[in-house]
Amino acid sequence: MLYAAGVRTIGIFEAKNRLSELISQVEKGETVLLTRNGRPVAHIVPVQPDDERAEAAMQWLLGRRWKLDGLSIRDLIDEGRR
Repeated sequence: MLYAAGVRTIGIFEAKNRLSELISQVEKGETVLLTRNGRPVAHIVPVQPDDERAEAAMQWLLGRRWKLDGLSIRDLIDEGRR
């Protein structure tokens, strides 16, 4: 069952029995959504360096309408402090 594109959905009971397998998949970049009684309760996501997480968040917030034109998050933060 898929909750969103690229997100695997699994019940907590089943996840408990397959945790090692799920962690291996997450290490490869997959996101897992844990559910209880069919309701989403938690995500297991790959750990990313802070710059990558900030970049992903910025891209999500901005959508695809704007581009960062090669600027890093650090460049944008520094520019905002001037």
